[in-house]
Amino acid sequence: MSTTACISRAHFDRLNAHAANSEVVVSSANRLTVFLLGALLAWTAQPAAAQNQQQKLNQKFETAVAAYNAEHYGQAASELERLLPDVPKSFEAHELLGMVYAAQSRDGEAIHQLEIAVRLKPNSAAARTNLAASLFHAKKIGPAGVQFRKALELEPNDYSANHNLAEFYIHSGKIAEARPLLAKAQLIKPGAYDNGYDLAMADYLLGHYGAARADVQSILRERNSGELHNLLGQIDEKDGKYVAAANEFESAAHIDPSEENIFAWGSELLLHRTYEPAVEVFGAGARRYPNSIRLQIGLGMAYYARGLYQDAMTALMRAIDLKPTAPLGYQFLSKAYESSPKQASEVIQRFQHYAELEPDNAKAQYYYAVSLWKGKQLENSSLDVPKVEGLLKKAIALDGSLADAHLQLGNLYADQHEYKRSIPEYRRALQLDPSLSDAHYRLGTDYVHVGQKSLARKEFGLYQTLRSRHMAETDKERAAIEQFVVSSRSGPPAKP
Repeated sequence: MSTTACISRAHFDRLNAHAANSEVVVSSANRLTVFLLGALLAWTAQPAAAQNQQQKLNQKFETAVAAYNAEHYGQAASELERLLPDVPKSFEAHELLGMVYAAQSRDGEAIHQLEIAVRLKPNSAAARTNLAASLFHAKKIGPAGVQFRKALELEPNDYSANHNLAEFYIHSGKIAEARPLLAKAQLIKPGAYDNGYDLAMADYLLGHYGAARADVQSILRERNSGELHNLLGQIDEKDGKYVAAANEFESAAHIDPSEENIFAWGSELLLHRTYEPAVEVFGAGARRYPNSIRLQIGLGMAYYARGLYQDAMTALMRAIDLKPTAPLGYQFLSKAYESSPKQASEVIQRFQHYAELEPDNAKAQYYYAVSLWKGKQLENSSLDVPKVEGLLKKAIALDGSLADAHLQLGNLYADQHEYKRSIPEYRRALQLDPSLSDAHYRLGTDYVHVGQKSLARKEFGLYQTLRSRHMAETDKERAAIEQFVVSSRSGPPAKP
């Protein structure tokens, strides 16, 4: 029976971090009872002195094995380093010392000892697997792949050899190469949960949604877990089965109310504009995980989508306080504040802090400028025009493609009746983004003021067309929500 360590989806990184599977160590201890470290003569053929020496060596090795299993790696290393001069050609001693060094993150020494073990016993799939894992951890990807493939050549019908090489390919981003190995491993060991999960995930990532769904449903008959429902939800989402996806994410959250599962459920509702339930899910999640930035932002977005702008601002400011550099928090806070410019001093304070934290961030300067402008309008107090103008110009200097900054700078000039300055800003904004309906309207208004009525009619017509399609802001907000959900999900695709 093979002693190859199984590198499961959940345990691969742990093995790479050199807390190697004890199955291999136990096998070394068992082999020791058959022959003394592969180096001495049979017990019965030795004189009493040799038997005593053998017994001492045996005890040293058993002490090292016990220390390794107890994670006392320093003690294990000392025992083995004292032992090796007496048994320099012992496969078991070199193998175990390599694994001890691996557990201490002494990569170079671990690889050296495991390479010796492989030379002493080149047909040991277990030794090649341990060497491969150490090489992988040391970022020697090519040599690691050679050893994983050699282990499979030695034991082509072994579950672990197939599964381990598949995991190596997954870590290397070679999902197509991993898939047949996972399928073979599953045939060898049908009840293997981790391999079955990875097979389903490989089919999902390859776009084989029907096969992936069947994979998951097969595992669910044996084990009902939140992560399986989460994966099935993502499969259904990609396959366009949105109601089924929401139901699966809900099941995942009920079985395992983790932050990830709650976020997946809430974001699915948010994506498909089921805003009231999204508020409830994100709200419950934010109460359960008050330090979760993405749940707070999700709650703010759901409130914003429902038109509850003050609630949205409260949630988004809470998210910003948790992570003052979270870009989407500011994006939606700016939109909510524009729709209902309440809590002005609190909002301005956060935008000012963001601009100070990131002086080279164009959007940070833009948000601060707009928040100052809106706040002063609400307070009916005098606007520091040069300051707002300076911030908008700085934003444009940092990012000339920021259409909204040109639009707002045009608005600032238009409010001062400086149409010769506002018109070029509106034109530039529309060059960058022709879907800005407000820019068409404001440009048309400015053309009226300067007596260019035919140009004004054209801009008003474009404005009406865009408004009738109701596309500009809705599409932007939809894209922002999708960007937030996709970038914030840490579900199955990130797990290999």
